[in-house]
Amino acid sequence: MLTGLPFAWFYEEPLFPLLLSALFTGTIGLVFLLKIGKNYKKNIGKREGYLIVALTWVVISFFGTLPFLLSGSIPNFTDAFFETISGLTTTGASILTDIESVPKSILYWRSMTHWIGGMGIIVLTVAILPFLGIGGMQLMVAEMPGLQPDKLHPRITATAKRFWGIYVLFTVAEVLLLWAGEMDFFDSVNHSFATMATGGFSTKNNSIAGFGPYSQYIIILFMIFAGTNFTLHYYALHRQFNKIRENQEFKVYLGIIAFVSIYVTIGLMLKMDSGIEQSFRDALFTTVSILTTTGFVTANYIEWHYYIWIFIFALMFIGGSAGSTGGGMKIIRHLLLVKNSWLEMKRAIHPQAIIPVKYNHKSVSKEIISNVMAFFLIYVLIFAVGVFVLALVGLDFETSIGATIATLGNIGPGISGVGPIENYASFSPFTKWFLSFLMLLGRLELFTVLIVLSPAFWRR
Repeated sequence: MLTGLPFAWFYEEPLFPLLLSALFTGTIGLVFLLKIGKNYKKNIGKREGYLIVALTWVVISFFGTLPFLLSGSIPNFTDAFFETISGLTTTGASILTDIESVPKSILYWRSMTHWIGGMGIIVLTVAILPFLGIGGMQLMVAEMPGLQPDKLHPRITATAKRFWGIYVLFTVAEVLLLWAGEMDFFDSVNHSFATMATGGFSTKNNSIAGFGPYSQYIIILFMIFAGTNFTLHYYALHRQFNKIRENQEFKVYLGIIAFVSIYVTIGLMLKMDSGIEQSFRDALFTTVSILTTTGFVTANYIEWHYYIWIFIFALMFIGGSAGSTGGGMKIIRHLLLVKNSWLEMKRAIHPQAIIPVKYNHKSVSKEIISNVMAFFLIYVLIFAVGVFVLALVGLDFETSIGATIATLGNIGPGISGVGPIENYASFSPFTKWFLSFLMLLGRLELFTVLIVLSPAFWRR
């Protein structure tokens, strides 16, 4: 919060919203450390891990509403919480109808919630979820340098610091490249925060559409970086390129981007009479933005021909790479599901054969496959319940589908009433709280929240 004060001073805006928010939050945090810190256990178990992960996002979201409320930018607590948790979960769904009228320092805090959330996600996905056995994420441990899959290892701190360093490095690089173009320093910082966190909050009402090709291509590049497993960035910095070439998820990730971008480019040229460069740029930007769950927009894809935007809609059910800041189901889970389904057909033909699922030339345990299958089942079930609940409260069917997958997948824009040029401002308070819950569920990989909410978790 304090890092936003220079912007408040430079743009001659009131300092007290950020200053008072930081003072109050810091005081509560200090009291908590003094009271709880002495009883802190360095080696936490699974039970504490679930609770800490779930509570962290909720508590920070409550404190994160203060700058919005104190500045009067979002006077309603429900709306302020929705905007904050949308930022921290890197969803990018917004209730603001005129973003450019909001004070710059508050817009900075709004973007900062993305960046903070992105840092938290790095720890969550590369250090915590694999050890809690969430949805098959244990598979990532084998790819990470210096980690052991059996317990919360002391090297987690060192691993997290490595990835944070990469995260900061990419953020600074993007700021400088955007600043070298048409963006001023303020816009460069805000959009870099949102890009690397795969968040999608912009400082402009028309998102990235208001910027030229140079800025759009730079953002495309860094969205691809943000949606890539950060372990691969670590390998790249250490010149271990063979491990990158062998990574099956990365190959599928790039393959999806290439295939959908080419398909949409051809579709736009044939059906929308767009020029080749404009078609290619809009296709590539939209494909990368939705697949990585960033949610930036340069075009209203809902206006595209049905056979074009249906592919964009399909990307909402895939998500980014495991170990990235991207949300959604994750490519690795889809890959394992396809591999296992193919092998099931082989096993049906050869029932006596022992044919394990392999990922990156290593056998995948039945436990991990079961976890992945369970994740898919619960994800689809929650999606169906979400659509039903939203339809029940009065939203049309298409908007219900769009809002559910856009929040559960941490994407931001969806289809119909929550399409790329729409927002969530008109929804009822209940709907906003329900969608906030879906954002949290999706960001914390479902099980973390559901386990904490189950009665069995609280029994001794």
